[in-house]
Amino acid sequence: MTGKGKRKQDNGVLATNRKAFHDYTILEKLEVGIALVGTEVKVLRGGGVGLTGAYVRVENGSLWLMQANFPPYSFGNRFNHESLRPRRLLAHKREIRRLQALQEQKGLTLIPLRFYVAPKTGRIKLEIGVGRGKQQADKRETLRRREADLDARRAMASHGRR
Repeated sequence: MTGKGKRKQDNGVLATNRKAFHDYTILEKLEVGIALVGTEVKVLRGGGVGLTGAYVRVENGSLWLMQANFPPYSFGNRFNHESLRPRRLLAHKREIRRLQALQEQKGLTLIPLRFYVAPKTGRIKLEIGVGRGKQQADKRETLRRREADLDARRAMASHGRR
């Protein structure tokens, strides 16, 4: 029922922004709700949402998810949703004020990290992160460290097989 090569990820995760972890150092994470229309929920549960290039902005005391690509629902009718419309995020007022203060600091940005289904309520949640942009050298160091960890795990696994 997932259709057209899309597959639902583990642990209730519906979509992730892998590029965010490559381009930013995530300093802190926060869970927020999101206001969606019916066809957007269907597309999200089907695994067709793209978070690459999306960002979160605080405007007029509200959180907004910008540039997230929700493609049109294939079984939708003429009342289908717009793909790149801004979507309102739901959070407490004190959290929004704190995020606005963080957003105004130089070098910090709010990035959507992943959509998932909350285990207790079954509602769709968005995890956003406060991130600082990485320099090219930092990206290389992260890749180097990841490769070294992978080599170490492989060596340990092959050592146990003998």
